[in-house]
Amino acid sequence: MTRKRLLASAAAAVGLAAAGPAAPAIAQNRRELRLASGWARNFPGFGTAVERLAKRISDMTDGRITVRVFAAGELVPAFEIYDAVANGVADMYHGVEFWWQGKSPAFNFYTTTPFGLTPTEIKTWVEFGGGQALWDELAAQYGVKSFLVGNPGVQAGGWFRREISSLDDFRGVKMRMGGFGGEVLRRVGASAVLLPGGDIFPALQSGTIDATEWVGPWNDLAMGFYRVAKFYYAPGWHEPSSNCSAGIGLKVWSTLSASDREIIKTACHAENDVMESEFKFNDTIALDKLVREHGVQLRVFSDDVLRALGRASREVVAEAGQKDPLTRRVHDSYMGFHERVRRVTEASDLAYLRARSLAYEA
Repeated sequence: MTRKRLLASAAAAVGLAAAGPAAPAIAQNRRELRLASGWARNFPGFGTAVERLAKRISDMTDGRITVRVFAAGELVPAFEIYDAVANGVADMYHGVEFWWQGKSPAFNFYTTTPFGLTPTEIKTWVEFGGGQALWDELAAQYGVKSFLVGNPGVQAGGWFRREISSLDDFRGVKMRMGGFGGEVLRRVGASAVLLPGGDIFPALQSGTIDATEWVGPWNDLAMGFYRVAKFYYAPGWHEPSSNCSAGIGLKVWSTLSASDREIIKTACHAENDVMESEFKFNDTIALDKLVREHGVQLRVFSDDVLRALGRASREVVAEAGQKDPLTRRVHDSYMGFHERVRRVTEASDLAYLRARSLAYEA
């Protein structure tokens, strides 16, 4: 643990001691739930979504249930929000499941996997393909109940200081990328570097890293990557979906009425749709600015590069999926649905998008 992290943890501990246990405040049939967020309060698309979810729950219950949002670091650090709910320090959390992959690699499947399910596909797997039941079983080990609560869509492939025309160009590249994607990069000869958001631009500017991924045009424009890297690649093979999730402690969940449980579930489902639409709209504006105003050059990875990344991705995901019996069941369910839905997507969405491209060729 670094000195900075140690001091931050100590400060959080002092604050928690002063705040006391997180049992929901209940008075005159009203209650307040404390939500530990993994985002800065006004972080576009993410921090704002948490506030919107909190307001939706309050509005749908006519104020009987209010959700008090603590931004990242206000109650606990971002990567500790799950434990905060598990330990009763907070009642709810909002973040992404692969932050807890140290507990189980199975959590990755509820955020994203390289060359995995798209936002629509993963929502379908969770809601109708058995994903939610397995998620409930996984999260119950930690005293948590979780829901999908948003998705920024298929991510960008990353910002590069130089063109990537072949797999040879990838070799030796130092790129900011974590999770399964980072391991895939290592297997094709690149170097994966883990950096917090605030450190990415300085590292890219100084040449400490050669490339980075972040989210997509809307968030990437705000980060200013275009000032030091002009090649913007697609597709985001490493994160075809990046589900956000909201969770609530099972002890708190058990005290809610059936109608209030349904309200929270419905609020999460609604926010899941709203976030994706918000990102799609803002990405259209941001991408236009990046190209027209900042001279960004859009590129697509070559077929050879994507095939090599795909082979390595299948290996990484398969290996992680065998770690323990529950992870194996999650992996098998996810990949089984992946195989079935791929046929449908290629015969419908993909076929249509190809046709649309032909119709609008210059």
